[in-house]
Amino acid sequence: MGKLQEFEITFTNNKVVYNPGESISGTVRIKTGHSLQFKAIKVNCVGSCGISSKLNDASWMLEEKYLSSMLSVADKGTLSAGEHSFPFQFLIPASVPTSFEGPFGKILYQIRAFIDTPRFSKDYKTQRPFYLLNVLNLNELPDVEQPSCAVTTKKFNYLLVRTGTLMLKASSDLRGYTPGQVIKLSTEIHNKSGKDTGYVMASLIQRVSYKTKRAVFDLRPIAQVEGAGVKAGKHAEWKEKIIVPPLPQSGLTGCSLIDIEYFIQVSLKSPEAVVTLPIYIGNIAVNLTPSIPHPIAQGAPVPAMPSLSPVPVVPSAPPAEDDLEGELGAGGVDSEEIPTKSHSQQDSSGVPLSMSPSVFGQASGPLPMQSQQPTQYSDGSAPLFCLSTGATIPFFTDGNTTPVPTSCPLILPPEYSTWEYPHEPPPTYEESCSSNNSSFNSSMR
Repeated sequence: MGKLQEFEITFTNNKVVYNPGESISGTVRIKTGHSLQFKAIKVNCVGSCGISSKLNDASWMLEEKYLSSMLSVADKGTLSAGEHSFPFQFLIPASVPTSFEGPFGKILYQIRAFIDTPRFSKDYKTQRPFYLLNVLNLNELPDVEQPSCAVTTKKFNYLLVRTGTLMLKASSDLRGYTPGQVIKLSTEIHNKSGKDTGYVMASLIQRVSYKTKRAVFDLRPIAQVEGAGVKAGKHAEWKEKIIVPPLPQSGLTGCSLIDIEYFIQVSLKSPEAVVTLPIYIGNIAVNLTPSIPHPIAQGAPVPAMPSLSPVPVVPSAPPAEDDLEGELGAGGVDSEEIPTKSHSQQDSSGVPLSMSPSVFGQASGPLPMQSQQPTQYSDGSAPLFCLSTGATIPFFTDGNTTPVPTSCPLILPPEYSTWEYPHEPPPTYEESCSSNNSSFNSSMR
């Protein structure tokens, strides 16, 4: 750096994650070995989004700015040999989107400092990123506490002359989740045929849309569960759980160039059938307040239980063969439970991981001191924050603690850089309904 021995930016209390509407403050530290003349010392706070249709291309096709403020901390003068500090402070707008990094675009925020020197002298500059978290409260979304359900029925031919019918139904317990929560997935398969089906697969899928002139979709499975097939003539149920790893929030509110969506896709192999459940990933969990039964006053009469005596029913005609098959499929003797064959969220022993939300805050390197507790959200979970779906998740705390990068213990998919090109997105509801091969009825019940 020549005359400059040190030129760096520090944030107050080492805080690097901010919310919209907050103030970001810090100090520009300069250390010189000799006197240095300057015309001005400036600090710039910038934030923008850039996207491209080429993989990992820094030459953006489209760009939008969210923040650009310049502050002059020193006018024309001379810096004597030694250390110098210049404080700065900026107000972050209330409408800026969350930070994000993907293979076709980024949302970046930086503090940059410049030392403008006289003519023919070398100018100096440094920069440091900070991160924005625009909190998504899932409770503000309509019907987020309701299950997400979808069903499809498919007719297929086997043995050249025989026809079979298959019904695939899937549902999740909620429509919105936060990192560390568990998605409870329930799947039913009615195999009204004489042929065994192939395996069933459930996937948590992230779809990132980059809105260039020709939209680019980056589709990526986050977690996958595989179950066994269903035997001929059987009605089977499959119940599984998927732990939500640290993920960027749905939507990226405030950004018009990048959109993030999440789906649970349940698919059956041979015959091929697919249902898709849209869900949301947010930062504040759904508030499920359990209903409290009214206590019965002491001495009050206990209401009588209804009579459970069977009522005789005389059938008017014997059931048809198809109806009988359906009744057996929905009954107990002809119903079976699908075993899980593999799970991407398992450890080396093959046992599914059972984790609380706090596990994502454990560092892979040296652990912080016990007194350095992270800030807790109102729901008790750790303040998770990540830029992308990579295996290494930045974890930040407020106060005087140094940010500690943590490693998610889940077995996540490969990094973005290993993908050659984005996949096609899942079919929309309208596209699925217009398909000639299968009937797709997706309803949010």
